[in-house]
Amino acid sequence: MKDNLLNKAFEEAVLKASETKKPLPPDIMLLLYAYYKQATKENHIIPFEEIEENDLRRAFKYNAMIQVKGLSIQKAKEEYINIVNKYIAE
Repeated sequence: MKDNLLNKAFEEAVLKASETKKPLPPDIMLLLYAYYKQATKENHIIPFEEIEENDLRRAFKYNAMIQVKGLSIQKAKEEYINIVNKYIAE
């Protein structure tokens, strides 16, 4: 997919995901989080040592980011779009 088309499709998918009222399973929400962060170059992974002992939410986000580490921006956008299209109906 050309960069212009990919960027437009990604922006539309982000808008669709942010406006949905449909409840999504936690694992899908974590995938969307990780792919979004990777796609927008915000893939700063916090050091594991900074996660507090009982901070499960942050630990799950950390794990999701590790899973997409090294993924190209283009591929992250494509995966984000695919997940939105699969789980969020129009």
